[in-house]
Amino acid sequence: MPSDRSGWRSTAEYDYVEDLSASDLAWEWLRRNKRYSKEYATLSKAATDSAALKAALLDKWRLRFRS
Repeated sequence: MPSDRSGWRSTAEYDYVEDLSASDLAWEWLRRNKRYSKEYATLSKAATDSAALKAALLDKWRLRFRS
């Protein structure tokens, strides 16, 4: 790791990550993915209902949703 850490954010801002479940952690990083955000917006506009949107996300991103 570089010795100059002046450009890094405070690690205290990410302390909550230690308490996340596996699915919460996956969501935390997926929601920051710019490609996912763009494709979600496109898919959600094209989907006729929530089932169609879930099917599109499953096909494209292999996401599964709790019932």
